[in-house]
Amino acid sequence: MMNKKLLLTLAVLFIWVPFAFSAEQPERPNILFLFADDQRADTIGAHGNPHVQTPNLDRLVSEGFSFRRNYCAGSFSGAVCVASRAMLMTGKHWLNLPEKKPATNWDDATTLPSVLTSEGNYNSFIIGKWHNGSAMLDRSFANGRSVYMGGMANHADFQVQDLTDGTLSPKRDAGGFSSKVFADEAVDFIQSAGTDQPFFLYVAFMAPHDPRNPPRKYREMYYNNRPPLPENFLPQHPFNHAEHAIFGRDEGLAPWPRTKDVISDQLCEYYGLITHLDQQVGRVLKALEKSPHAKNTIVVYTADHGLAMGSHGLLGKQNVYEQSMRCPLILRGPSIPQQQSSEAFTYIHDLYATICDFAQVKKPTGIDSESLLPILDGESESVHETVFLPYKDNQRSVNDGQWKLHIYPQINHRLLFHLAEDPHEMKDLATDPAYQGEMERMEQLMEAARQNGNDHYPLHVENPAPKEVEYDNSKRVLDVWQPKWIREKYFGGRSNPDHGKKS
Repeated sequence: MMNKKLLLTLAVLFIWVPFAFSAEQPERPNILFLFADDQRADTIGAHGNPHVQTPNLDRLVSEGFSFRRNYCAGSFSGAVCVASRAMLMTGKHWLNLPEKKPATNWDDATTLPSVLTSEGNYNSFIIGKWHNGSAMLDRSFANGRSVYMGGMANHADFQVQDLTDGTLSPKRDAGGFSSKVFADEAVDFIQSAGTDQPFFLYVAFMAPHDPRNPPRKYREMYYNNRPPLPENFLPQHPFNHAEHAIFGRDEGLAPWPRTKDVISDQLCEYYGLITHLDQQVGRVLKALEKSPHAKNTIVVYTADHGLAMGSHGLLGKQNVYEQSMRCPLILRGPSIPQQQSSEAFTYIHDLYATICDFAQVKKPTGIDSESLLPILDGESESVHETVFLPYKDNQRSVNDGQWKLHIYPQINHRLLFHLAEDPHEMKDLATDPAYQGEMERMEQLMEAARQNGNDHYPLHVENPAPKEVEYDNSKRVLDVWQPKWIREKYFGGRSNPDHGKKS
């Protein structure tokens, strides 16, 4: 007869082993990644803007954690969308990506979806805008629906492709407005996803990127109740911060000088795109709440960067001002604090390390991404002491939360702003003798950021370009994606649009 002590030991082992195993391998959460395009940080109602209607994002804010100082870390090209996505997907700063064709050649970088798939057995699925080339898509996703491989399109008239076992289908008509098409696909995926495998659902919307052509009722709701212009509105930018930026396609979407009426209309159209996008996000979140995945899904909402929309006389994102590089970041899900926010500096590419930690997968070596879990867990107040924004070889800025220094190497020009008192960057103090101590301190921070970030571009040139700008409306570029009513309204009905394909 078996010894009673042995029986007791076996019984304890029988009970303990399964629980020990489950403790070592806890259930991995699903990740629902909702990615807006060109959304300013100040366009969410719950974040302090009473003029924009975003009830679903407001609810996400109340149920989750907001990072209020989130940035795109600059860009290697005027197509800031491309650079932002490259950094997100690789976890690397653009200065540490290959110099030649960094948009589509990420060297040996392990992309976020691939590490989730290989290390965490995730079902990684893409919907919407990619914009980083087919080779990198092959290394990131094997399956997806309604994938848009370009940078921008007419929201109401564009083509998509489906991705099946690594093969893209021929192009087909999307069959609807972009935000709704992508939300429809996300709803279908969530409703059909099983519970035997975690998923990483990447939904990259094209809104509120131009063309600013929301469905009519969404723009008319703002025409009838107009939001105010940005506090730092100017008719035109006061100096030549970058030739390609001054006369690029983004800046050509309205004539110079900008009038308050034109910027007001475009702002109404921009807000209309955001409210329509918000409704589609609400549909996706509702589908999630009705699914078996409701309690085990982390929702990420962010955007690739912001947009000027009349600030400083600019329309685009080819600059290092706050409104162009800052964008929303909201996280919601199990173990994430609710109704809380942080003023800590974050970058979009920090989501790489953060999602790896959520998914309990080992982070690849050599990434520049910092996990935000220490902030969420209350273990740390910050992961970055400063924000460094390098834009190509012609713009640099560093921000310590109180002060911000801009440097424009091609024209040997500098700006200094006291952000604590001047958050809209309206009063330049660079030449004020009273602030030379702060100027010198920020220059030292700039140099430290450059050394830490592998920035080898010079901050001064021997033969600077002129600071002055001669605005010429004949240089405005009309791209092929602007619908007829926008061509007639803002371009006088011009036909034969130029290609203007970088966005």
